[in-house]
Amino acid sequence: MEELRHENASYRTRAQEAKRAAEQATEAAAKANTEAEAKITAAQQAANERIIRAELKAAALKAGMVDLDGLKLADLSKVKLNQETGDVEGADELMAAMKEAKPYLFGSTQNSSTPGTPPPPKTPTAKKAQEMTPEEYKAERAKFK
Repeated sequence: MEELRHENASYRTRAQEAKRAAEQATEAAAKANTEAEAKITAAQQAANERIIRAELKAAALKAGMVDLDGLKLADLSKVKLNQETGDVEGADELMAAMKEAKPYLFGSTQNSSTPGTPPPPKTPTAKKAQEMTPEEYKAERAKFK
């Protein structure tokens, strides 16, 4: 009988240890799951911010922004990334507001692939001997000898 009690006690102890180990494993899994979800959320947010910045740069160039460093002055709180379509919403409105508030950031919307007409060439003019220094005069005279 004593052996059965001892055997029963050892089984109870093992069952309690197994129960504690299972609880610890579930807690560790839950903690790992929340950490993984936090990392995924942070990675998605960072990717979305990069997409928004890239789209804003394209919109700024399209709007005629001279220096893209001007985007650092922009209030990006109204610009959002549509998760369903992948489009950036509010970029055009932001550029219009920036054009109004800070017009010095924008130049004329001129395409750089079509240059303007070059200035007409100047006709060369001869330098007069009276305007030359004596050294310049001697050097010019030596060219003709």
